[in-house]
Amino acid sequence: MFGILFSTAQEIPVKFLSHKVKKKETIFGITRKYNITETQLNDYNPLLKKIGLRKRMVLRIPIYPEVVEKVTEPVKVDDSTQAYIVKLKETKWRIAYNLQMTIPELEALNPQIRKGLKEGQEIRVPVLASTTESETIDPVWDSDYNYYKVLPKEGYYRIEKKIGVTQKVLDSLNPNLSELGLQAGMILRVPAEATGELKIQDDLLVERISLLDSIKEVHKIELALLLPFKANEIEYDSIEDTRRLLQSRNLHTLSVDFYSGVLLAVDTLCHFGVSVKLNVFDTQNNISKLNEIVNTHDFSDTDAIIGPLIPSNFDYLSTNTQVRKIPKFAPLSTNPVVLREAVYQSVTSKNFLRKRMYEYLDNKLDREDNIVLVADSLSRSVEKELLELFPKATVLRPEKSNYLLPDLVDSLLVDSLPNKVILESQDFSLISSASSQMSAQNSELRSVQLFTTYRGNVYENPNLTLRQLGDLKFTYTTDRLPLKLGEYNHFQINYIKTFGKPPNRTAIRAYDFTMDLILRKAYSSNFRSIDQIGETDYEEHRFLYKKRNNNFENTGYFLLQHKGYDIIELKK
Repeated sequence: MFGILFSTAQEIPVKFLSHKVKKKETIFGITRKYNITETQLNDYNPLLKKIGLRKRMVLRIPIYPEVVEKVTEPVKVDDSTQAYIVKLKETKWRIAYNLQMTIPELEALNPQIRKGLKEGQEIRVPVLASTTESETIDPVWDSDYNYYKVLPKEGYYRIEKKIGVTQKVLDSLNPNLSELGLQAGMILRVPAEATGELKIQDDLLVERISLLDSIKEVHKIELALLLPFKANEIEYDSIEDTRRLLQSRNLHTLSVDFYSGVLLAVDTLCHFGVSVKLNVFDTQNNISKLNEIVNTHDFSDTDAIIGPLIPSNFDYLSTNTQVRKIPKFAPLSTNPVVLREAVYQSVTSKNFLRKRMYEYLDNKLDREDNIVLVADSLSRSVEKELLELFPKATVLRPEKSNYLLPDLVDSLLVDSLPNKVILESQDFSLISSASSQMSAQNSELRSVQLFTTYRGNVYENPNLTLRQLGDLKFTYTTDRLPLKLGEYNHFQINYIKTFGKPPNRTAIRAYDFTMDLILRKAYSSNFRSIDQIGETDYEEHRFLYKKRNNNFENTGYFLLQHKGYDIIELKK
């Protein structure tokens, strides 16, 4: 095996540092911490060869002009290390954490894993106490926590600013810190709710991808935006009629809200060196008008078409030979579009969200708990799939008016076991009845938690109280994480300054979608490689495109749970 020699013996140190040896520290760890060799450490600390490394010993650490990766030298394979076979789903950080060593220390023993770890790969690890060679490392990590990798030169203050965890909490969760101190590459256990602006990936906190930070030069993009403004139906001579029309929810207001989000995204990106030419068309929600637009406009320089909003109109456009090869983005509707060539479904599909929730329920629900299924007549297929997962589940059928009988609910919920209720309906009366009754059943003696495999727009009804859903720890998958009420961020303040009112769901969706679309084009220069860019997050939405033949689908999603009056993201 080979390791990296970071400096040559002929180099003269530019200065020296003092290092006080802590309990459990090793020569190997100290040399790796300061990027020096054991020979260099011994040269300036002759006492080491005589008495060895001792706690509280003060060492002189030579610091060289620069760190240069020049040659390799063999890492001694002795009694202090043993072979280990990497198991399924094991990662460098998990192995390092379980062995209470840093990732750089693990990589120094195994230079071949610097670019990644593979299942079945043989590596060297420190001798494991009470284990035989190649035996599985006893896991000490716990998925009830998150984990954080310490960056070079990072101290307690910077970590607290980044993820909101104090030194006191870190020391309590990581007992070895008091002896070893913070070291680059060290894996720390942190509370599950501590994430800061980072995202959770396989229990480890990692930086989110920021395409905005990657813009290095001026980019130009031309977009066509097709919206059903239906301006021909507006009576401009009657101010009162126009006001009433624009106060109700319809295609006019939907288009205006979406357009406002697109405009703000374009304006924001202009300040970062992205030049956007936006051609806007009123489709009037009419196929004839759609044909007219395609036949009279030159789309040869168009990088992407956004819309139409209505899936049937979008599907019609995607069959047109004149725009067949131009990327066409379905921007808003949760209803599926036909995935033809160069079609990009930007809204995470219902089926995908439901499958992810099935996986979550399958992994998290104890089959011995009291599992109750509540499904209306339109959700029988979902009920059937859930019964395949939980064959011992109790089925609670609503009355014809989609109402649950209180006495029946009371009889099916128990005190002796946790009650896990899975509600499948897009009918407000049933959702309201179920959530209020389940909340009323929740007490110190009776635990009730509520789930659904698909949370549709009906849950946005203001008559559903956050308190009840919070009491029930209502859990589901979704394509958006709502902004917190009453807390205006920079985006919302900017929107209010521009349009005179706070952004609604449609405007936020348009802003997030447009930001992601343009930034992916600026980053990769080609929509055909849109799936090569990882997961991105904006104000409320998440994007992770996967290629299917010659089309692409967004698979970004959130696993959310109501907690009190808040909504929190759970680990997937």
